[in-house]
Amino acid sequence: MRFDEDHQSPDVIDRRGEGGGGRGPSAAGILPFLPILLRSRFGWVIIVAFVGYSALKGIGLTGKQGAAQGQHASAKPDTELVHFVSFVLDDTQTFWTTEMQAHQVAYRHTKLVLFTDSTQTGCGFGEAATGPFYCPQDERVYIDLGFYRELSQRLGAGGDFAQAYVIAHEMGHHIQKLLGTSDRVHGKRGSAEGADGPSVRLELQADCYAGVWGYHANKYRHMIEPGDFEAGLRAASAIGDDRLQRMSQGYVSPDSFTHGSSSERSGWLRRGLETGDPKQCDTFRDRLQ
Repeated sequence: MRFDEDHQSPDVIDRRGEGGGGRGPSAAGILPFLPILLRSRFGWVIIVAFVGYSALKGIGLTGKQGAAQGQHASAKPDTELVHFVSFVLDDTQTFWTTEMQAHQVAYRHTKLVLFTDSTQTGCGFGEAATGPFYCPQDERVYIDLGFYRELSQRLGAGGDFAQAYVIAHEMGHHIQKLLGTSDRVHGKRGSAEGADGPSVRLELQADCYAGVWGYHANKYRHMIEPGDFEAGLRAASAIGDDRLQRMSQGYVSPDSFTHGSSSERSGWLRRGLETGDPKQCDTFRDRLQ
């Protein structure tokens, strides 16, 4: 994926190595349980994370991070990765600014916060165990870069566009916030869990929005190289509810889905990549299959 290797975004806040203090939601358990804890603690103010990092921890996939985090805190390595994330953030914001202006909707820039282990957010205390997430209270995206290493090394979902997909997905949640979609969904009665629940529909729409950005990054800015989209689709498939549940507990429980199955996640990302049209991302109208 082509990008400016020296890019530094004014919208990136680097808190790596600072430490957040306090205690947040339990990092134990698998993906379906994590959003329940977040809703109970924060009253549905954190939109469910890109993927529950605790799901990887629960099935022994987080590896040994201590040494890497110690180095991360002191020297703040990963310079190229930080520049890459900064570039993707700015490019997605530029795209959505133009896209929303065309529909007479004002766009507000979000900030992306880099942190190590834990940090304070507008939604309360956030941990790396939550995975990358978007907080609508302060309209910021949060990520511990160690997540990328686990996504690549443990789940086989590496590559530049896989990493870009993570950011673009969380930016999709920002768009849902600005459009009022998330507020409307969270205000509805009924269960948020389950394969056909509103939580899954929000996540799949964010996947589709990520694909819409990818379409335009390819067609108009020529950022995409051969194999990039395939890497993104592998990442979407790698973190489907069914796959993570099967790995962690040996069976699939659709009633506790929060993000969608592997086929749904990759399918909605593909729809965005192929159409480039946000109107095609209405997961609340279309069937999820």
